[in-house]
Amino acid sequence: MTERESSSIHERWAHLRFSVVGQLLAAPPPKGTLRQELEKLAAREWRHPSSALPVRFGVSSIERWYYKAVRERRDPVQVLRRKLRSDHGAQDSMNPALRQALRAQYAASPSWSIQLHHDNLVALAAKRAELRPLPSYSTIRRFFKAQGLQKRRRVTSRRTAGAERAEARLQAREVRSYEAEYVNGLWHWDCHVGSRKVLTARGERVTPILFGCLDDRSRLACHLQWYFAEAARHVAHGLSQAFQKRGLPRSAMSDNGAAMTAGEIREGLPRLGVLHETILPYSAYQNAKQESFWSPVEGRLLAMLEHVPDLTLALLNEATQAWVEYEYNRSVHAETGQTPIERFVAGPSVSRPCPDSAALRLAFTQTEQRTQRHSDGTVVIAGHRFEIPNCYRHLTRVQVRYASWDLTEVHLTDEHTGNVLCRLYPQDKTQNASGIRRLLEPLSNDPMAKATNPGMAPLLAQLIATQAASGLPPAYLPQDEPSDEQGENQ
Repeated sequence: MTERESSSIHERWAHLRFSVVGQLLAAPPPKGTLRQELEKLAAREWRHPSSALPVRFGVSSIERWYYKAVRERRDPVQVLRRKLRSDHGAQDSMNPALRQALRAQYAASPSWSIQLHHDNLVALAAKRAELRPLPSYSTIRRFFKAQGLQKRRRVTSRRTAGAERAEARLQAREVRSYEAEYVNGLWHWDCHVGSRKVLTARGERVTPILFGCLDDRSRLACHLQWYFAEAARHVAHGLSQAFQKRGLPRSAMSDNGAAMTAGEIREGLPRLGVLHETILPYSAYQNAKQESFWSPVEGRLLAMLEHVPDLTLALLNEATQAWVEYEYNRSVHAETGQTPIERFVAGPSVSRPCPDSAALRLAFTQTEQRTQRHSDGTVVIAGHRFEIPNCYRHLTRVQVRYASWDLTEVHLTDEHTGNVLCRLYPQDKTQNASGIRRLLEPLSNDPMAKATNPGMAPLLAQLIATQAASGLPPAYLPQDEPSDEQGENQ
């Protein structure tokens, strides 16, 4: 970057003026010859600080600069800067009615450009005399900048109350960039709809969905993979591969999509010791690192595949792995000044080892309560019946863990500790029709007592004794049963 690009116009003018009179300060002319030296400097051409075109200055201007620099002992360059306008930063040129009209216009249409606000103000001033005389476009532009009235996204008809609250929060609170202190301290993950369609085995063109996961500190792309849809099973599949490649992070951030907050994901990450945080609704800027990553994906990866006529999901995934591992992760990041892989390895790191694939599959499951049908010892899961082992036949409510996309592994768990007790299998009615039945396992280790004939129940005997000891007269009058002869006479 050159000096002309890096310094302000005021600094460039000060440097130019100092270069004009600098030789007079370094070698003061003899007495009586100052006028001649000033005329020589006025006859020379200098480079204009803005346009870089040749320019000359008058004797009086050079003389004024010279005496300013001579009087200043500490910083002669500073006194040669261009003077600020007397009305700099002031809004006196705009009367209160104008400012109120602009504010009302901005409140009604925050998505308008400043030029559009100016043009509508001209039309409004034609009907309202208190708005005249109108200020220039530059004055209105300075007013908007000074008041922080920036152009916002256009309001659509689908705008919801949540979106309005998010916009109000964004206007009321500052936004700051952040970075995790440790590698694997925070991951970002999201899904992106690709701009290229892939060809399926059925001869259809389908738009693929890219799952991506980034480490916040190093910007390393932990894993990328394309799928045909955005669902919880794809998120779990992509996260599992990212964990196996880079280790377990301490926390992860995503949006509030249905796939990101499914029960399997919401319960699986804490089981692995990963704190799952979601951004605020309608606030994608909080996950900006992941959102900005889609730009190189579209601008470089998919751009290099635009002339591939028969692009399949397998070829797209193969190209994606090659691109992310050998270009993106090995290219110097503009913000960190290092390649993502170098920064990831350099640390410092709070990474943890990843468990095996079976543990990951068990982690990404959801927990639900089911009522056991005691007639055959089964529960219903996703419309299918699963058999409960007979040692748990005494339980009415049981807790099961399963992934909605994979019912081949359903587990019975302890509702108090969360530990897996056993695996449940689907009911096989054809096998049960064979008539073979297992013996019921005892529910307790205590020996079974033999049944006896104790006579009257203890509670009833106690009640009779209590009534007899009360001293009250009988509660009923007995009547003897008639004999057979009395019955015949009657």
